[in-house]
Amino acid sequence: MNRPLPFDPIARAARLWEDRIGPSGTMAAVTGVMRVQQIIQSAVDGALKPHGLTFARYEALVLLTFARSASLPMRVMGERLQLHPTSVTNIVDRLERDGLVKRVPHPTDRRTTLVEITDEGRARREAATEAVTAIDFGLNGLTERQTEQLTELLTKVRRAAGDFVE
Repeated sequence: MNRPLPFDPIARAARLWEDRIGPSGTMAAVTGVMRVQQIIQSAVDGALKPHGLTFARYEALVLLTFARSASLPMRVMGERLQLHPTSVTNIVDRLERDGLVKRVPHPTDRRTTLVEITDEGRARREAATEAVTAIDFGLNGLTERQTEQLTELLTKVRRAAGDFVE
């Protein structure tokens, strides 16, 4: 990570925005969210790298762990992870190459292939989970209640954007 700046660049940009363009509240909030995303991504990547995982591959292993049968059709994985089918294929290819998942035929639908987590995949997911939870997924500086409030606020934005219907 770079040396910390002696000032908050987002607050400074917001003041300049306010002076030269207009109201800066939304700009400052979005810029802050984007910067926090970079900080979190860096922390999570650092925790997962020793386990040979990216966040996308880790999410796929967690999803399979949550599945009742420890397997899901690739189409369902894409829906739940909110990824394009090509991205799911790439993730599964890499996990399969590493021996963390395997493709198996669906028992009743010959057109469907299931992705099943292996014992090695379970072990890797467990170790990776310990690593990311040890750093609180990179989300530092908030109380438990503040983290809940942040989740609630982000959920409102996601819902308004049509990310899900509830």
